Amino acid sequence: MMENIAKGFEVVGVAVLVLGGLAALVRSVVRRETGRSLYKEIRRDFGHSLLLGLEILVAADIVKTVAVETSIESVVILGILVLVRTLLSLSLDAEIDGVLPWRRRELELAEAAAGIEPRISDGN
Repeated sequence: MMENIAKGFEVVGVAVLVLGGLAALVRSVVRRETGRSLYKEIRRDFGHSLLLGLEILVAADIVKTVAVETSIESVVILGILVLVRTLLSLSLDAEIDGVLPWRRRELELAEAAAGIEPRISDGN
């Protein structure tokens, strides 16, 4: 049963990646803002889908390792996968927003104090 749950997480993770990419394309074309390039819009929106998909795939790996393949080798592989995906997530997050995740709040506060519209948005 846990193997099927892990596979379900994997399917959802891949679906998030594929559908997120398509949604990013459609959303960016439909609500294209003047002054912003279509590439940057798609890249930002798809980046958010990539981050969510990675998180779901990490969850699938955790379920698979803990509930299905409990061996020292699988735990080491899980650790490496989580480390690589975490580093990838951090770099994607920084690339999308143009600021390191732990500096985001500081930048938002500085922009608000200066009366500048925040350049980092949650996509809404």
